[in-house]
Amino acid sequence: MFSKKRTIAAIALATGAGLVLAGCSGGSEPADTMDTDEEVTLDLAFWGNDVRAELYNEAIAAFEEEYPNITVNSTFLGFPEFWEKRQTEAAGGNLPDVMQFDYSYLRQYSENGLLLDLDPFLGGIIETDPIPQNILDIGVVGGVTYGLATSTNAWGMYTNTALLEQVGVDEFAGGSWGDYNDWMAEVTDASGGEIYGGTDWTGRIQNFEIQLRAEGGQLFTEDGEPGFDEERLAEFWNSGTAIRDDEVVIPQQRLEEISPLSGFGAALTTSELTWDNFGAGYLGELGESYSELGLIAPPVTVEGAKDLYLKPSMLHSISANTEHPEAAATLVNFLVNSPQSGEIFGTNRGLPASETALAAAELDPLSQQIADYEASITDRLGDAPPVPVNGYGTLEEEFRVLGTELGFGTITVDEAVDRFFTEMDVTLG
Repeated sequence: MFSKKRTIAAIALATGAGLVLAGCSGGSEPADTMDTDEEVTLDLAFWGNDVRAELYNEAIAAFEEEYPNITVNSTFLGFPEFWEKRQTEAAGGNLPDVMQFDYSYLRQYSENGLLLDLDPFLGGIIETDPIPQNILDIGVVGGVTYGLATSTNAWGMYTNTALLEQVGVDEFAGGSWGDYNDWMAEVTDASGGEIYGGTDWTGRIQNFEIQLRAEGGQLFTEDGEPGFDEERLAEFWNSGTAIRDDEVVIPQQRLEEISPLSGFGAALTTSELTWDNFGAGYLGELGESYSELGLIAPPVTVEGAKDLYLKPSMLHSISANTEHPEAAATLVNFLVNSPQSGEIFGTNRGLPASETALAAAELDPLSQQIADYEASITDRLGDAPPVPVNGYGTLEEEFRVLGTELGFGTITVDEAVDRFFTEMDVTLG
């Protein structure tokens, strides 16, 4: 599910200009606590499936037992349908009180005045001690907190330890991007070209982003300006020319043949750079003969750089029009911080961001591996980048498409750079 949402995230971003603020909640400053005598009904909306819905039902029952004056009515949809409905509600000024929220939409909705400022509740109704500051900062847009992360993930590299043993090559020991290319070539050569060391990593905008962060920059600034020029993007895409031309990485045509599986999910590559919460999906694709994967840090661009960061798998936000801000904040705090939420949800929403919830969660072996991985990269974790610009999903998809065309050899690097900057001009206005 988490992998799908990133692919579909561009759907509504292009319509962001159509969102209008249809009214703001006003009134006095919010209280530090909730009035437990006031009978309140809250609407809660989330995306997911029947499994997640049952978990939310359990969490709501536990919440209502602790706060008997609050009744929570919940609804859920699939990811694209969820955002289509939010678009309609936003235009009418009737968003649900509390919403599961996606990082890609946080700037769009907050800058249109549709989300409640959570800062007055932080350290009061919403506990902050269990949540590290760098995770609290994830939900900040323009200096204001609009979302609280339920869970986190980080960029990493999955390896297929069984395939590596089969071809007789040790796991990547770390090093530069050039070292990684050499290691992939060793794998591909050792297998006689039947198994590949990996996929062309220059097709993923996240690999470009961590290189820019290592150099002290960002993919996009807080003001929505690109943090790179044509020359730097050309350098990045040119760094993949040799591994594409020499078929060190799996050929693009082969990827098309096995789609929608990835090369890693089809057991044709021994490594994949991706978000660390993709592991369960890979194991599901690989089948019962693969019981475990390796999970290691990405190649290093600059030694000692803070190039990696924790990204929210999802957040909780509150509508600016809610009539019950204190009660809504109480529900958000429960869903993120309470031991009950950790025990009930486990890692269904990702690795819990709250230390209290994480301590109560029962982690399966893969989830524990992800937790250990995120602990192991502490020295490379920097502040989260600015919340994605409006239209980021469109640009991420264009970057992927251009990477695909570079893989097929139907476009030159210079042509790809020109097309991407043209798309940025249109998307970012």
